[in-house]
Formats: sequence, C-alpha cells, structure tokens
Amino acid sequence: MSSSPIDKVWARFSDRGDFPMLSQSVQAAVSAMDTRDFDFTALVNVILSDFALTQKVIRLANSAMYSAFGGNVTTVSRALMILGIEAVGHLAVGLKLLDHFSSARSNRIDAQLELSRTMLSSHVARHVADRSKKAAREEAVVCTLMRQVGKLLVVFYLEDEWREIQLRSAREERSEEEVCADVLGITFEQLGQEAAARWRLPDAIRTGMRSPTEPASSPPSHHQWLQSVTGYSTAVSEIMANRDLDEDLRQILLGDLARAHSDTLAMTPEQLVELTVSLSEEETANNLLDEIGNLRSNSAAAARPVDPEARLQAGIVELRTLRSNHALKPVQTLASETILAAMGMARVIVFERLAEHQAFEARLGAGSNVNRVLPMLRFPESFAPDVFHLAIANSVGIFIEQAREAKIAAHIPSWFRNALPDAHAFVLLPVRVNTTTVGLVYGDWTHASTVRKITPKEMSALNELAAELGRFFQHASVGARVR
Repeated sequence: MSSSPIDKVWARFSDRGDFPMLSQSVQAAVSAMDTRDFDFTALVNVILSDFALTQKVIRLANSAMYSAFGGNVTTVSRALMILGIEAVGHLAVGLKLLDHFSSARSNRIDAQLELSRTMLSSHVARHVADRSKKAAREEAVVCTLMRQVGKLLVVFYLEDEWREIQLRSAREERSEEEVCADVLGITFEQLGQEAAARWRLPDAIRTGMRSPTEPASSPPSHHQWLQSVTGYSTAVSEIMANRDLDEDLRQILLGDLARAHSDTLAMTPEQLVELTVSLSEEETANNLLDEIGNLRSNSAAAARPVDPEARLQAGIVELRTLRSNHALKPVQTLASETILAAMGMARVIVFERLAEHQAFEARLGAGSNVNRVLPMLRFPESFAPDVFHLAIANSVGIFIEQAREAKIAAHIPSWFRNALPDAHAFVLLPVRVNTTTVGLVYGDWTHASTVRKITPKEMSALNELAAELGRFFQHASVGARVR
C-alpha cells in the first residue's frame, strides 16, 4: 500500500540525524506537563537538563509580574510552584523549538532568514499576549512558533524542494504555501499540524496554531484568542520586517489588522497599533529587524544571476594558486563547491579510483544530503555498457540532460538509480593523470525546473577545472598507487 504524502515527507525528516532529537526533546516537555497526569519531578528534570531554560524559568519567576510571590527564587522547583506547570511547560517547548533550529542554522541565507522571521513573530506574540492575557502568554508563543514550524521543517530538511518552491512561487506569482501543496502534496500549515500531533502537543495548541475558519464568537473562546494572537503576530511581524513599504501604507495595514483583531484580543485598535510601534523601537525587535534586513539584502545579492563560465574560471584560478602537493581533500572540496555554485546544481560528488580494489568510490561532495549517499556510490572499473564507464573512458566530460528518458535510462546502472533516484540531469567529468582516469566528478540537478543546458564554453571550463584537479591527484596517495 502506498504511503500518503505526509508519511513520505515525515520519513525524509526522520532520516536526518538531528530531527529525532527535536522530536524527543519536545515530547519529553509535553509529557511532563500533561495536566491529566503531570509529573512534577519529570518537568524539573527536563528544565535542569537545559542550562538556558533553567535560567529563563528562574528569571521569569523573579520578574516583576510575579513579585507578589516574594521574589528571590533560586530553584526550578520553587519557580514551578509560582509559575505553574502549564506555563513552564509551554516555555520549555517554545525554547526547545527555537534552540533546535538555531543550533541547526546553516550558512544558508534562506534558512537564517526564515528562522529570524519566526523569532520576530514569537517575540511579537509574547508582547501581545502579555498585554491581553498574561496567564496564557507562553501558550500563545508556542502556537505562534508552531504556525511556522511546517515551513521551517521544509526549509531546513528538504533543501531541494524548498528551492523549487521558491523558484515556482516567484515565476508563477503564487504564494509559497500554495506551491508547497503542489510540490509536496501538503501545505506548510498541514505539516505544522502533523508535527503538533506527532509530538503530542495539547489540543489547545493544535487548535490555536490554525488559521481561523469562522468569525470569533462574542465573547471569544480561548482557542479563538490563541488563533488571533498567532495570526496577528505573524502578519504584524511581516509588515514590520518589510522595509520597502511606504510609511503611509504601513500605517494603513497596521490599522486594518488592529481593527480585525481588537475585539478578540480585548484591546482597542489604538492600543494594538501603539504596542506595535513601541515594539519596533524595542532593542530585541530592532536587532531581529536589522538581521532580517541584512539577510534579505544578502539573499538578493546571492540571487543575482551568476555567470557560470566566469565563476568556473575563478575556481580554476584558485586551484592554480595552490602547489601540486597540496592536500587532496581540501582541493576536491574547493572544486566541488565551485561547480555547485557556478552551475546551480543540487549536488556535486567526487569519485576516486582505488587501484587496489579496481573500483571507483565516492569520497566527498557538496550539496543536499550528500554525506548520506556517499557510502552507496561505488562501481567497478571493469567495463560495463553504462554512462559511468563511458565517462571514465573519455578524456572530456559528458552531459546527460534527460536522465529519465527511456533510451538514456537503459544505460544508467542500478546502483546509481538506487542511491540517487531524484537525479533529472547530470554531468560526468573525468579526472586524468596522463592517459589514466584517476577520478570522476559528478554533478546533478534534482528537479526538472532547475535543469539548464550546459553551453560549449561552460563545458570547456568544466573540463579545464577537471584537468587542473589531475595534478593534485598525481601527488596524492591515490595518484601514487596509480603510478
């Protein structure tokens, strides 16, 4: 029986080494705060196992909001008695979510940008809830975080699909949420709901993180209040972060949002607008806004068209500045990253010839989930009628533009299809020492929409780069074995 889109997506999340740790840490906090059978000691231990969380809980218990309880709280147990199991449990869940994505933050600008947006919306939610209903503040923050979790999971764990979503959204002028449904068969919001269900978050969170489907009742229910805090904070943070907005238009949008949410949040429109204006002048929010602005600028710069041939030639120049006896692995990494960036590929992988085993084996690469597939990439040197053996017999590279076309697929080996079933097109560049092929550089595109033709000049530059690699192989241990 075929699995559903959500099961397929979730299985891919689970393949990532750090994702199960996130699930376990969130579930531990949720289990300890379960009000049906809560375990005071278990929640104390969850908090004590995290230094940052311990300090935050004790600081909150000593804050002015809880000054009536005497202050000078020094233990987590006492803080729990003052703050309550649910408030501390929600605080734990929220901090563990943010800490996970912060520690997983890569050097990818898009991942940093989405995380900063999420942090800003949760910061707004904390302040809105603090003015509207203090006792449920951390619950509202968790709802706001969970509204963003589905998108964060795609950005951090499905890099290729996220890239396709961005490209299609811009090209088709549709929202990323809509395009996500086309690409993955499920929306960001549905993914977030699935995460909340699998992590066993309380029903109040799972309802509060949703977009409302009907007008709020009078008086509004607690679930409707949570939805309003979440929706308002998410929308306001987007307006705050959009520095291209005309100031008059910004005020109109903020006013419209405030009027739409004022009744549910039990605040006047003027109070909501005033709160938003004061937040934009507050240090934490300002730091986040500056970070988002800088990341957007960097993202725009990174998105500018790259001249592939010029980028490849720059990489060749870098290689030529290195001595031939330079360590092979850093050189291979430099070449891989150069090709990846220049050609907009999903992955670049370098194979080495192991003379004693009479085989070619993948040693390193760059791009999405490369380390996971490297152990699966090995083929014998002895001839077989496939594209890889054609490549190692050649002196120049070959480009397979339609890897799934029937005529081509017949010459694709099964070990490759099993390891890299998502390859739509790829290039193979032999690395030679004299007349012997000692290595092979593989680079691919994993989505049809990102595949591009390689021009003759670009292929010439790719071959030149592969030839430059040859002198480093010659002086490396693998080169010595060949000689």
